[in-house]
Amino acid sequence: MPRAPRGTNDVLPAQQHYWEHVETEAESICKIFGFDRIRLPMFEDSSLFVRGIGEATDVVEKEMYTFLDRGGDSLTLLPEGTASVCRAYIQHGMHTMVQPVRLFYFSPIFRYERPQSGRYRQHHQFGVEALGSEDPIIDAEIIELARSFLNRLGLYDTTLFVNSIGCPTCRVPYGKILREYYQAKLDTMCQDCQSRYSRAPLRLLDCKKPTCQPLALDAPHTIDHLCSDCSQHWEQLLNYLSAINIPFEIRHSIVRGLDYYTKTVFEFQPNNEAGSQTTILAGGRYDGLISQIGGPSTPAIGFGSGIERLVMNIQALQTRSPADNERPVVITAAGSVDQHILVQKAAELRSQNIYTTIVPSGKSMKAQMRYAGAINARFVIVLGEQELSSGVIQVKDMDSGSQAEISATSLPEHIISRLQSTQS
Repeated sequence: MPRAPRGTNDVLPAQQHYWEHVETEAESICKIFGFDRIRLPMFEDSSLFVRGIGEATDVVEKEMYTFLDRGGDSLTLLPEGTASVCRAYIQHGMHTMVQPVRLFYFSPIFRYERPQSGRYRQHHQFGVEALGSEDPIIDAEIIELARSFLNRLGLYDTTLFVNSIGCPTCRVPYGKILREYYQAKLDTMCQDCQSRYSRAPLRLLDCKKPTCQPLALDAPHTIDHLCSDCSQHWEQLLNYLSAINIPFEIRHSIVRGLDYYTKTVFEFQPNNEAGSQTTILAGGRYDGLISQIGGPSTPAIGFGSGIERLVMNIQALQTRSPADNERPVVITAAGSVDQHILVQKAAELRSQNIYTTIVPSGKSMKAQMRYAGAINARFVIVLGEQELSSGVIQVKDMDSGSQAEISATSLPEHIISRLQSTQS
């Protein structure tokens, strides 16, 4: 039996309304905050990610899907979206536009990692990027957008964790302090961290392995070793978050897993989920990335959120499904009613944006009602010969079980009125 590759999954029709709900709310909140959509290619030149993400990261070392095309060029399926947005910013001269340039995207993301709940080798990401401003107001705005998005999905019970990891100016002396802290502990650390000790000491704080996490919690804090510019940026951000009543906790172990991050880093985690894979939205500032891949010096900040994990958390709430307002109106026929009439009545309803379906022909009335129940119909329209000859139609409310006889010419208005009354 053929199966989807390990680490991938099919999103079946029964799940589509959750995905549409997430994408609709994401696009809606982005428009409110003045962000425009960008569509990215699914693969890029491999050098973009090696230069941008960093050779010492797990993504580049272990997780990228890289291949040679028929022309001999090395290409990589998108392991994340930020570097691609920055490439587009450079390629299309967006530095000449009004800054900051505010963009959002939806994209499949590919990483070769161990599949687990909410994490796939191909997953889908909603991302937001603001490019061209170093003002901490933009940091607060991005975090506000993120929280508003989660709230729109009903994910209120989350905690915002924030940290600052400084800039290259303060990162070098902090790296020395970090190495001194870890030096006597090398033998107890995992093999990956022993390798990172010399090449990328900040990445030691990001290790998720049980042997290394306690060491990271007790490590010197980045915010205690910031330069004056980074310290001022950090204090302003915290003041702005307080001013707009966004609660937060400072978590010193948050550094994010990619080398391009600077200054602000943050994560939203649900409070009702156990385990290590709890982050549902995360991001930070990356002021050096655009210049690092060949563009002008451009400060920027953004976040990404995996749609699969969002859907998993929405379903865990066990609240009313977003599809409850999208239940169909089903048209049935009692007796030998001309099929053209069914088609016409369905067209009338659809012209008013009413979700309508017709029961397949050849079924008894009992089978037609079973069909309506099986697809969770909201109303059933019964077209009978005798009723139609009198200019009336029977409408059955599948929730209350009541049935009403209405004028055949007022069917759309009646259904609209009933739908509005049940949604209010």
